[in-house]
Amino acid sequence: MNQGKVTVIGIGLIGGSLALCIKERTGCTVCGCDVSERSLELARASGVIDEGTTDMAKAVKDADFLFLAVPVGLITRLLVQLREMPLKPGCIVSDVGSTKGEVVRYGRELSRIGVTFIGGHPMAGSHRSGVEAADPLLFENAYYILTPTPETPLVDVQRLSRLLQVATRAQLVIMDPDHHDRVVGAISHLPHVIAAGLVNQVGRYNEENEWFHRLAAGGFRDLTRIAASHPVMWRDILMSNRQMMLSLMDDWLEEMQRFRRAIEAGDAQEVEALFDRARRLRERLPERKKGILLRPYECYVNVPDRPGMIGEVATLLGKHGINLSNIGVMENREEEAGVLRLSFRTEEDLTQAVAVLKQADYTVIE
Repeated sequence: MNQGKVTVIGIGLIGGSLALCIKERTGCTVCGCDVSERSLELARASGVIDEGTTDMAKAVKDADFLFLAVPVGLITRLLVQLREMPLKPGCIVSDVGSTKGEVVRYGRELSRIGVTFIGGHPMAGSHRSGVEAADPLLFENAYYILTPTPETPLVDVQRLSRLLQVATRAQLVIMDPDHHDRVVGAISHLPHVIAAGLVNQVGRYNEENEWFHRLAAGGFRDLTRIAASHPVMWRDILMSNRQMMLSLMDDWLEEMQRFRRAIEAGDAQEVEALFDRARRLRERLPERKKGILLRPYECYVNVPDRPGMIGEVATLLGKHGINLSNIGVMENREEEAGVLRLSFRTEEDLTQAVAVLKQADYTVIE
């Protein structure tokens, strides 16, 4: 398959992985564009791109496909700049941002210069970052959402779909832009707001009593893990999806009011019913599926409290060539089943570690 020239603007984890997929599996010439000369040099040296430049006008010239793999806050600005650039007639422009409504409205303007914009959102990521982490398997079996509008030429949707299916091996989904923003807002954007709010609330309590943080291991740490995400990135995402977020936050506040009313009324049956419904719905969620919220590559291990146990576990994993990125001793085990928390860089390392530890008769909880 050879579809000519593909340009990727933004050679980080997502852009680099997309460029690498396309270069390896389609035969297209891949041009990378980035403000960082170092990223471009690394990308060229590692075979992620065929050529690279910091000059966007040069990068987009003669491109058959153009992907904007930059933070959400930059996408609309680039779309405005592209209207004045020498884009090839019939070029298809897409992006990888996690909000689509606002982006698609800007992208539609490209039709005036004979270019088609189709919003895109690959729902995959990694705990690593930068072009050094580029991985041709990053999108495999993940959902890749495309958000064409009724005015988008079907032939262009098909062209982009064929390229992405061959390159990414992802599961392509066609979705209305506003519906996308509601779904992703509910399953990703809102949870980040809730996690940040909870951490800030407990942080205020901790200013008066340090035990709030000292005991906030275990479940609290896992529940609020996403609150450690990049603040500028999440600022831009929420500003881009603000109208949908306001509606979702109103729904969340009403959900909290249901709990509050039941607790205030001493209605134990209603409190139990709310938790029971949540438990049953939670059990219906797909497990181990690539998604927008990164699953931590962690497990817990029960070990006796005696000198040398941490070393024994680490040595056992090392003998099997398993890369252990972090190990911690759990002090608050109220909501945890294991005394050691083991962290890994990849799901493959985690899966292999669990098998090795269980074979050595350790009790492992995933």
